[in-house]
Amino acid sequence: MTRHFLGDTAALLGRSLRHISRSPDTIITTAIMPIAFLLLFVYVFGGAIETGSDRYVNYLLPGILLITVVSGISYTAYRLFLDLKGGIFERFQSMPIARSAVLWAHVLTSLVANLISLVVVVLVALAMGFRSGAGVLGWLAVTGIMLLFTLALTWLAVIPGLTATSVDGASAFSYPLILLPFVSSAFVPTDSMPGPVRAFAEHQPVTSIVNTIRALFAGQPVGGQVWIALAWCTGLLVVAYAGAMAVHHRKVG
Repeated sequence: MTRHFLGDTAALLGRSLRHISRSPDTIITTAIMPIAFLLLFVYVFGGAIETGSDRYVNYLLPGILLITVVSGISYTAYRLFLDLKGGIFERFQSMPIARSAVLWAHVLTSLVANLISLVVVVLVALAMGFRSGAGVLGWLAVTGIMLLFTLALTWLAVIPGLTATSVDGASAFSYPLILLPFVSSAFVPTDSMPGPVRAFAEHQPVTSIVNTIRALFAGQPVGGQVWIALAWCTGLLVVAYAGAMAVHHRKVG
């Protein structure tokens, strides 16, 4: 059964990746908005923001990486919606393949596409002066956190992808998620925020994830922030996966 599931997932993953390779503008479009934010905040607002960091791009990059992922996972919902409305799910149901393989193929495609977008954004940041004191283990830790964060949000994107009634509705869920980093420590320290806003910013998932990645990039101790960040990512992954599978069983089961 496991070999059957893995083989089906691999075959469907190849199908999704071929679609991506024929439409590279998807990855380019995904990276454009985060790069635009990077350029805007570093070169326009960066000089007026006091962060205590030598380079504002060093402070800013972790938040931009999260925005890159949020921007990218909207395409997962979009592609799922098109497959569902195009009757692909019904065709696959008539074939002897594992039903969950369809979802996993879309999820793994999201991981690959987002990883490419993240690499592009990091390369742009390096060209803008970003420098990291992290060693190999630090970079691996950042990669692991970003993959876990991407996996959690991708399973969240599966839900609107299966339940939306229009193309716009399938991807619109990501808009509030894109705004969330703006009320966190992603762009400015939370110390400068008014009381209620600061309380929200310091206790929402983006702040702990951003602070952890920022410390890893700087080669500094991460402290307890890493466990909070991992708890947020893991909790969201469990809830999103359970919700996505329940919707999938109800929709096409």
